[in-house]
Amino acid sequence: MSTYTQIIYHFVFATKHRQPTLVQSEKKRLFAYIHQLLTNKKCHLYRINGMEDHLHILTHVHPIVAPSSLIKDIKLASSDFIKSERIFPNFNGWQEGYAAFTETIKARERLIQHVKNQEEHHKKVTFLEEYKSLLEAYEIEFDPKYLL
Repeated sequence: MSTYTQIIYHFVFATKHRQPTLVQSEKKRLFAYIHQLLTNKKCHLYRINGMEDHLHILTHVHPIVAPSSLIKDIKLASSDFIKSERIFPNFNGWQEGYAAFTETIKARERLIQHVKNQEEHHKKVTFLEEYKSLLEAYEIEFDPKYLL
Protein backbone atom coordinates (compact mmCIF):
# COMPACT_ATOMS: atom_id res chain seq x y z
CA MET A 1 0.00 0.00 0.00
CA SER A 2 1.21 3.51 -0.77
CA THR A 3 1.23 6.48 1.56
CA TYR A 4 -1.00 9.42 0.68
CA THR A 5 -0.94 12.71 2.56
CA GLN A 6 -2.14 16.27 2.24
CA ILE A 7 -0.44 18.08 5.10
CA ILE A 8 -0.64 21.81 4.46
CA TYR A 9 1.04 24.26 6.80
CA HIS A 10 0.80 28.01 6.97
CA PHE A 11 4.02 29.23 8.60
CA VAL A 12 4.54 32.81 9.77
CA PHE A 13 7.70 34.24 11.25
CA ALA A 14 9.31 37.64 11.57
CA THR A 15 12.67 39.27 11.37
CA LYS A 16 14.49 39.81 14.65
CA HIS A 17 12.68 42.55 16.62
CA ARG A 18 10.38 42.81 13.58
CA GLN A 19 12.84 45.17 11.95
CA PRO A 20 11.78 46.13 8.37
CA THR A 21 14.91 44.74 6.70
CA LEU A 22 13.53 42.63 3.83
CA VAL A 23 13.68 45.15 1.00
CA GLN A 24 11.19 44.68 -1.82
CA SER A 25 13.75 44.62 -4.64
CA GLU A 26 15.48 41.48 -3.29
CA LYS A 27 12.62 39.49 -1.76
CA LYS A 28 12.15 37.38 -4.89
CA ARG A 29 15.70 36.04 -4.55
CA LEU A 30 14.99 35.02 -0.96
CA PHE A 31 11.69 33.43 -1.96
CA ALA A 32 13.37 31.45 -4.76
CA TYR A 33 16.01 30.23 -2.32
CA ILE A 34 13.39 29.08 0.21
CA HIS A 35 11.38 27.46 -2.59
CA GLN A 36 14.43 25.40 -3.60
CA LEU A 37 15.08 24.44 0.02
CA LEU A 38 11.48 23.21 0.39
CA THR A 39 11.70 21.28 -2.88
CA ASN A 40 14.88 19.59 -1.65
CA LYS A 41 12.96 18.47 1.46
CA LYS A 42 10.15 17.00 -0.68
CA CYS A 43 7.74 19.75 0.29
CA HIS A 44 5.47 21.50 -2.20
CA LEU A 45 5.35 25.29 -1.94
CA TYR A 46 1.96 26.74 -2.72
CA ARG A 47 2.88 30.36 -2.00
CA ILE A 48 5.48 32.47 -0.21
CA ASN A 49 5.31 36.20 0.37
CA GLY A 50 5.82 38.73 3.06
CA MET A 51 6.52 42.23 4.07
CA GLU A 52 9.68 43.98 5.20
CA ASP A 53 9.37 42.44 8.67
CA HIS A 54 7.83 38.98 8.23
CA LEU A 55 7.15 36.02 5.93
CA HIS A 56 4.22 33.75 5.18
CA ILE A 57 4.87 30.31 3.73
CA LEU A 58 2.02 28.05 2.59
CA THR A 59 3.38 24.60 1.84
CA HIS A 60 2.63 20.91 1.79
CA VAL A 61 5.01 19.25 4.26
CA HIS A 62 6.26 15.78 3.46
CA PRO A 63 5.31 13.36 6.28
CA ILE A 64 8.94 12.55 7.11
CA VAL A 65 9.68 16.23 7.78
CA ALA A 66 9.08 17.64 11.25
CA PRO A 67 7.70 21.19 11.02
CA SER A 68 10.02 22.49 13.76
CA SER A 69 13.06 21.08 11.94
CA LEU A 70 11.84 22.52 8.66
CA ILE A 71 11.49 26.03 10.10
CA LYS A 72 14.88 25.73 11.80
CA ASP A 73 16.46 24.74 8.49
CA ILE A 74 14.69 27.53 6.59
CA LYS A 75 15.81 30.15 9.10
CA LEU A 76 19.42 28.96 9.32
CA ALA A 77 19.90 28.43 5.59
CA SER A 78 18.14 31.64 4.57
CA SER A 79 20.13 33.66 7.13
CA ASP A 80 23.35 32.30 5.64
CA PHE A 81 22.08 33.03 2.12
CA ILE A 82 21.08 36.60 3.03
CA LYS A 83 24.46 37.28 4.61
CA SER A 84 26.58 35.64 1.91
CA GLU A 85 24.64 37.31 -0.92
CA ARG A 86 24.32 40.62 0.99
CA ILE A 87 20.77 41.06 -0.28
CA PHE A 88 19.39 42.69 2.88
CA PRO A 89 22.21 44.81 4.38
CA ASN A 90 20.37 45.56 7.65
CA PHE A 91 19.12 42.00 8.26
CA ASN A 92 20.06 40.79 11.77
CA GLY A 93 18.36 37.39 11.72
CA TRP A 94 14.95 35.90 12.34
CA GLN A 95 12.87 35.99 15.51
CA GLU A 96 13.25 32.99 17.80
CA GLY A 97 9.73 31.59 17.39
CA TYR A 98 7.21 31.06 14.64
CA ALA A 99 3.56 30.27 14.11
CA ALA A 100 2.41 27.13 12.30
CA PHE A 101 -1.17 26.40 11.38
CA THR A 102 -2.41 23.23 9.71
CA GLU A 103 -4.85 23.85 6.90
CA THR A 104 -7.42 21.88 4.96
CA ILE A 105 -7.16 21.41 1.23
CA LYS A 106 -10.45 23.29 0.89
CA ALA A 107 -8.84 26.42 2.36
CA ARG A 108 -5.83 26.27 0.04
CA GLU A 109 -6.99 28.71 -2.66
CA ARG A 110 -8.20 31.27 -0.12
CA LEU A 111 -4.88 31.05 1.73
CA ILE A 112 -2.86 31.31 -1.47
CA GLN A 113 -4.69 34.56 -2.20
CA HIS A 114 -4.11 35.81 1.35
CA VAL A 115 -0.38 35.15 1.13
CA LYS A 116 -0.21 36.54 -2.42
CA ASN A 117 -1.93 39.79 -1.38
CA GLN A 118 0.23 40.64 1.64
CA GLU A 119 1.10 44.13 0.42
CA GLU A 120 -2.56 45.07 0.02
CA HIS A 121 -3.55 43.36 3.27
CA HIS A 122 -0.96 45.26 5.29
CA LYS A 123 -2.19 48.63 4.08
CA LYS A 124 -5.10 47.98 6.47
CA VAL A 125 -3.68 45.67 9.15
CA THR A 126 -0.33 45.70 10.97
CA PHE A 127 1.73 42.55 11.35
CA LEU A 128 1.01 42.43 15.08
CA GLU A 129 -2.75 42.74 14.47
CA GLU A 130 -2.59 40.00 11.85
CA TYR A 131 -0.48 37.72 14.06
CA LYS A 132 -2.81 38.10 17.06
CA SER A 133 -5.80 37.52 14.82
CA LEU A 134 -4.32 34.28 13.46
CA LEU A 135 -3.43 33.01 16.93
CA GLU A 136 -6.92 33.79 18.18
CA ALA A 137 -8.63 32.26 15.12
CA TYR A 138 -6.74 29.01 15.69
CA GLU A 139 -7.46 29.18 19.43
CA ILE A 140 -3.79 29.29 20.38
CA GLU A 141 -3.14 30.68 23.84
CA PHE A 142 -0.32 33.21 23.91
CA ASP A 143 1.29 35.72 26.21
CA PRO A 144 1.28 39.14 24.49
CA LYS A 145 4.70 39.97 25.98
CA TYR A 146 6.24 37.36 23.67
CA LEU A 147 4.77 38.99 20.58
CA LEU A 148 6.89 42.12 20.96
